[in-house]
Amino acid sequence: MAERKENSTYTINEKFFIECDLTYAINKIDGRWKILIIDKLGNKKTRFNELKKELPKITERMLALQLRALEFDGLVKRTVYAEVPPRVEYELTEMALEFVPIFRQLSNWGGKHRNLTKKILDR
Repeated sequence: MAERKENSTYTINEKFFIECDLTYAINKIDGRWKILIIDKLGNKKTRFNELKKELPKITERMLALQLRALEFDGLVKRTVYAEVPPRVEYELTEMALEFVPIFRQLSNWGGKHRNLTKKILDR
C-alpha cells in the first residue's frame, strides 16, 4: 500500500482503497490461494494438514501465510485445542460465509464464459 504523508493525509491510492467498496472486498480475497482456501473450508472445521491435502500445490509456508491473512481480515477463525499434541482447526467466520454464494456465482459466470470463449476460439 502507498505510504502516508507526514501530515496523516492519505495518498490517492489509499483514499481510493478506503472509499471503494469493491476494491476493499477484492483485496480481502486477492491472491492465488485465498478463494481456494475459503472454498475448501466451506461449512466445516478443517485441520491444517487436511487443507494441505486438498490443495497439494500450495506450500506449507504459503498455506500458513494465507490462513494468517484470512484470520487477520476476519474471514477465518483459528481454534487451538489444549491437547497433546495440540490440535488446531480452521473454519469460516460469518463474514466469510456471506462470500460463499458470491463465489458460486463467480464460478458459474466463469464456467459459462470460459465455454463461450472456447467456442469462439475453436471456430
